[in-house]
Amino acid sequence: MYKKLLFTLPVLVALSQAGYSQKKSFTMQDAVLGLTSNLAVENIKQLHWIPGTTQFTQQAGTNSDALVSFAVPGLKADTLFKLSELNSMLSNAGLPALKKMPAINWLNSSMAYFTQGNNLVSINIDGNPSAIQALGLQEGFENLYAVPGTGNQVAYTVGNNLYVQPVTRNNSKAVAVTNEANKDILNGQAVHRNEFGIDRGIFWSPKGNLLAFYRMDQSMVADYPIVNWNETPATVKNIKYPMAGKTSHQVQLGVYNVSTGQTVFLQTDKDQYHTCITWSPDEKQIYVALLNRDQNHMWLNQYDAATGKLIQTLFEEQDTKYVEPQHALSFVPGKNDEFIWWSQKDGYMHLYLYNTKGKQLRQLTKGAWVVNELLGFNTKSNEVIISASKESAMEKHAYAVNLGSSAIRRLDEAAGTHTVEVSSNGQYLLDSYTSEANPRTIELRPAKGAKLQTLLAAKNTLSEYATANVEQVTLKADDGTPLYGKLITPANMDKSKKYPVIVYLYNGPHVQLVKNSFPASGNLWYDYLTQRGYVVFTMDGRGSSNRGMAFESAPFRQLGTPEMSDQLKGVDYLKALPYVDASRMGVHGWSYGGFMTTSLMLKHPDVFKAAVAGGPVLDWSMYEIMYTERYMDQPQTNAEGYATNVLLDKTKNLKGKLMVIHGTDDDVVVWQHSVKLLKNAVDNNVQLDYFVYPGHPHNVRGKDRVHLMQKITDYFDLYLKPENSQLP
Repeated sequence: MYKKLLFTLPVLVALSQAGYSQKKSFTMQDAVLGLTSNLAVENIKQLHWIPGTTQFTQQAGTNSDALVSFAVPGLKADTLFKLSELNSMLSNAGLPALKKMPAINWLNSSMAYFTQGNNLVSINIDGNPSAIQALGLQEGFENLYAVPGTGNQVAYTVGNNLYVQPVTRNNSKAVAVTNEANKDILNGQAVHRNEFGIDRGIFWSPKGNLLAFYRMDQSMVADYPIVNWNETPATVKNIKYPMAGKTSHQVQLGVYNVSTGQTVFLQTDKDQYHTCITWSPDEKQIYVALLNRDQNHMWLNQYDAATGKLIQTLFEEQDTKYVEPQHALSFVPGKNDEFIWWSQKDGYMHLYLYNTKGKQLRQLTKGAWVVNELLGFNTKSNEVIISASKESAMEKHAYAVNLGSSAIRRLDEAAGTHTVEVSSNGQYLLDSYTSEANPRTIELRPAKGAKLQTLLAAKNTLSEYATANVEQVTLKADDGTPLYGKLITPANMDKSKKYPVIVYLYNGPHVQLVKNSFPASGNLWYDYLTQRGYVVFTMDGRGSSNRGMAFESAPFRQLGTPEMSDQLKGVDYLKALPYVDASRMGVHGWSYGGFMTTSLMLKHPDVFKAAVAGGPVLDWSMYEIMYTERYMDQPQTNAEGYATNVLLDKTKNLKGKLMVIHGTDDDVVVWQHSVKLLKNAVDNNVQLDYFVYPGHPHNVRGKDRVHLMQKITDYFDLYLKPENSQLP
């Protein structure tokens, strides 16, 4: 028996290795674009609830050429319209035909719309499409926003001005809400560089009688040049880029009355940050969260929509580090005097029930986890439906929370990352989830009880490929905080050999890399690297998101310092692995990850042999006010913190090989960061490598991203492969 076992084990190992060798290898094209093209996981197109109903839609048919609705719970199917029918109606309206089904936006149970060129095409549906109507919008329109629920008005911007247009049977004309000639004054656009959860600048009242909008005056902000190198001679486009410690823009909130054509402005401080814009259900008041420039004091104010006057401050929040309001108020259905407020005041992002007098009625969620989304309300059971990280910081699940008792119950079953859409009445869920082992499953579930039906169980598009082995790793920071990472190794790894390592990182606020989702590695480029003989390691250190205020704010006033300490814990872990060659370690990151990569190379120059830093922040005094001053305070009050973490004067410390990559049109981390680093390298007679992507902004996307990732991979091959003569 013993001899037989000794004989069979090598055979099994050989068979296993043969199995791996028969698996396909990823090309760089696969690794970069595969999951959105040839390796895309099956999904259901246009899977959405129809507002005000318990019906959901999806594209169906042999070529996804029909939009079909399903009534829950019976799942009776009804074809709303086919592409051929839609094209026939478009032809009758004098509009060109569509080659594929457009993205449909639902306004209510019988009205939807899509855009085609400069036209807004509305579809009136009552069982079957009865008519379409083409509303001609002004050329160059952006930021289109229709009145939710009614769709009787649309608002949009053209250039720096705001327009309103009625949706009527007759082709209506746009009405100018603003007529601002000064191009540095923007109306109806997102402000504060999209921080504080701001993603738009137009806010319709519930019935569409009034329109609130941002007015941003940035004429006092310094110009910053973005050069277009595609023209000869090159041309310059000046943008307004408020850098930390410098003059910022000023913001107001206007309220336009559709009937009178008059606009009033709320009586707020122009120099404060304005966010969480919310209408009262009766359209009489507007709620605004105002934040001071230091971002450590917030006032939730109620204003009279008719006069713009302050009615009351409901409550204030202060913190020794920062307060970060990111979510509008959510009024409880049927209760115009009760709303849900998001806050991190107990150390984690949780929900609180308040009344409109500013009294906290109860804390709805509590614990060492964070709420991720407010998905809807189940009025029948008096519950709010949320997604949260309650089970694990690496997973997201759906829960129902009772508004009266704060009792919480989980609504899904499987491990992983769940993305949920809730019906209008909150009684049904469309639950799409993935995990390391599950490419995608979509289930129809009731708010109470077992699932009704599995709508999709997607096949693993990577099953024929030699994907990497992935191991979950938990380390501890200096203060004992657990840090979650992934160790990604070759599928056919020989642990008797030594492998080079590439550490991929970001480690900045509002980003989380390590999740229980598909693919298991988190990025097919990691799998590609393991095919080429690398071990890959990635970890979310302190400063990353989804772990609570203390975790994310650990770098306060010292961006880069605790994060490097945590990443070096990962290095220590890697060095202890017998199959890791500690003399051949590389590191790569982009944006904040580029800052971290450069920091490690210049502040801990003996650790990594090679590095690639993309779009890196190299001097926080040159980055935007809103983000930087939240985490670093102003340069005038934290001179030591800024000086400690500036990298532009530290190239003389470089020992390994460093390549810096930047997009020439980067308006987030401006090109000047890396250009100044080059100047310091020249002054110090230090050689570093550099590459630019002409015409690309902060990220290199599209087909050029394949070129980018090949460039990065080739660099590591050049300096980390032992067979290469360029190895330092």
